Amino acid sequence: MNTYKTLFTHWLKKTIAVILALNYLSGCSGNLKETGTEFEAPNILIIMPDQWRGFDLGCMGNKDVLTPNIDRLAAEGLLIKNTFANTPVCCPARANLLTGKFAHSNGMTANDLRLREQEVTIAEILKENGYRTGFIGKWHLDGGVRQPGYIPPGPRRQGFDFWAANECSHNHFNTEYFRNEPQPIPIDTFEAVTWFDQAIEFINNDSDQPFFLMIAPGPPHNPYKAPEVYSQLYDLEKLTMRRNWQPGVKRGSKEEIAEYYGMMTAVDDQVGKLLSALEVNDLEENTVVLFTSDHGDMLGSQGHFFKRKPWEESIRIPGIIKYPSKIKPGETEALFSHVDMAPTLLSFAGVTASKEIQGQDLSSVFTGEIKKGPASVYFEIMGPYEAGNIKDAWRGVRTQQYMYATFENEPWILYDVSSDPFELKNLAQIDESANLREQFDDEINRWMEKTNDAWSLNWKILAEDKGKLYKAGDPVFYSVEEYIEYRDK
Repeated sequence: MNTYKTLFTHWLKKTIAVILALNYLSGCSGNLKETGTEFEAPNILIIMPDQWRGFDLGCMGNKDVLTPNIDRLAAEGLLIKNTFANTPVCCPARANLLTGKFAHSNGMTANDLRLREQEVTIAEILKENGYRTGFIGKWHLDGGVRQPGYIPPGPRRQGFDFWAANECSHNHFNTEYFRNEPQPIPIDTFEAVTWFDQAIEFINNDSDQPFFLMIAPGPPHNPYKAPEVYSQLYDLEKLTMRRNWQPGVKRGSKEEIAEYYGMMTAVDDQVGKLLSALEVNDLEENTVVLFTSDHGDMLGSQGHFFKRKPWEESIRIPGIIKYPSKIKPGETEALFSHVDMAPTLLSFAGVTASKEIQGQDLSSVFTGEIKKGPASVYFEIMGPYEAGNIKDAWRGVRTQQYMYATFENEPWILYDVSSDPFELKNLAQIDESANLREQFDDEINRWMEKTNDAWSLNWKILAEDKGKLYKAGDPVFYSVEEYIEYRDK
């Protein structure tokens, strides 16, 4: 592609982005303070640590891990026990949450692509409706080379104004971040401390505007090493391993799980500081707090490691929402996933989401006005990843009772998770499950038709392996197709 064609292509992309964003926002009704009403727009706070398995919380029944502050948040709010990552890997999960759209729709189908500027995020919508917005922590939506990780003010920040972030770094004790200038600001302590200090700074900034703040610390993502004071809290010999855990798996040892828990406790302490800041500033009553994560990690369960997989250790994430003026403390079994988060939070903000959003508004479920949530959650991984033992693209559905995942021409897993919570008996290949497989294949087809997904959107090459999408010297890619075109030249 010659220079002039390249410049024209990028000009055209930006022009389309502006037009689409304006059209999208014009479809969002955002009367936050309508004349004659008493509605006060709540603050919205998303806390999203990286790679935190949904059941690794005291409030979810894990008796080993120490998470007293998050447990208190759950006790004072609503524990959403069935919360899931539709595409359980970093970049797609973050894009799904922010856009309310599935990966095949928002374009973030692989790690280390750039989220298209024309995608409209919850931050942009809330900003348009009078919110001050802030992002803190690991961004991982800008694509290309991960470090140093400066994202300049403007469209690539997707609607966030206050900024204290980097693109992606898992050096948890020696990293850096950026504000509005390309000069890095060093972090020479456990990084979560700095991220939460920045969040408290944002909250302490008195304003008449409601705020939307998202804090996304890197821990407890691997490499698994906690600050020493937290490592000492866990005795390897006293850990209870999951029934489906297998020894000898790369990145799934008892030692790593102990450090993983230590990192969780370290983050939990910082969560406690942030919640205290809300109380001190008298913001607790009118702030929606959502605690979640982007995905989990197998950590030796099923003999696997990493994520991108359809088992509970990979897809199940924390789900806690607290909004004292609207939500009563308790628990719910309702199915909730990343694509549902934006429309649900927008509803609490008094903003009607555009029809472009594919997730479901569950605010009425969480307030108790209606009892029934979605019938199923839809999952997608759109290509192979050899380093994580993912041989091909897959799709899946999770209901209250079953988890089913399939490749295009071959069923992969089927579990009755109500009677087999550790997924020890795979029913996918037995003759007696033929009717069930057919039902779930039909359910996947319904999701595909509803969301304009198709098996033809997958890719077969190893696009994500060996850092191919973030090599120094290569351009930034918005899609795997762009990468393939570039590679083939």
